[in-house]
Amino acid sequence: MSIQLNGETRLHIIIGDPIGQVKSPENLTHIINKRGVNAMVVPAHVTAEDLPAFMASVRLMRNLDGIVVTVPHKFAALGYCDIATDRAAFVGSANILWRLPDGRWKGDNVDGVGHLDGVLKEGFEVSGKRALLIGAGGAGSAIAFEVLERGATALAIHDMDETRRDRLVEKLSARFSGKVSVGSTDPEGFDLVTNATPAGMRMEDPLPVDVSRLKPDQFVSDVITKPEISPLLEAARKTGCRTMPGSGMFHAQAELLVDLLLGADRETR
Repeated sequence: MSIQLNGETRLHIIIGDPIGQVKSPENLTHIINKRGVNAMVVPAHVTAEDLPAFMASVRLMRNLDGIVVTVPHKFAALGYCDIATDRAAFVGSANILWRLPDGRWKGDNVDGVGHLDGVLKEGFEVSGKRALLIGAGGAGSAIAFEVLERGATALAIHDMDETRRDRLVEKLSARFSGKVSVGSTDPEGFDLVTNATPAGMRMEDPLPVDVSRLKPDQFVSDVITKPEISPLLEAARKTGCRTMPGSGMFHAQAELLVDLLLGADRETR
């Protein structure tokens, strides 16, 4: 079905700062229209300072049904949910909100599901493995939760923001006792190494881990989608590691995002 644009078109938005790097609008709109629905996803550049006024305004927009959330708004987005899934409430962030028939907004965070599903499609199963996660932000928190839910034996978390890191380690340890620890930039000894930070989006960014200590039998994944192959993944591939770029995470969760945007309220965990 070709894209329609008329007075009956339902709208969904993706908010972030910056927003130019996202590929979601075109891909999600394509999936929506393949399902025969007259709706589209459009980008909205919203700063953290403007987020409260923006979120107040969208409640007044009656043909707006859903909001996909990206950096840096995932933690704040949870506060705009009238209802949240158990998963989103636990990790303290939301990457998607959708309007219920009664007008309330419900939120979830499916970043972890998307990331681990993408990794699994590349042939790596995290159950029984040791993982290192760089980044305790919105995406990182969701990925950390999903890594442990899927049976990883150990998860080490590193973040430049030690307070945020320690808060996540403490919360996860209460649920997954004995499996969570503070990590570092040293990837040695881990089966899965994941970057859940924006590091790599700019040429001047430092590498999130010490790539000189990577080994060929490790799997390395990243959340960033621009560039397609991040400097971390480029270095990992030269070492012989299997990898998954951020696009793999997005494609793995895209159908679920559309399900939620279109009202298929799949309450999971």
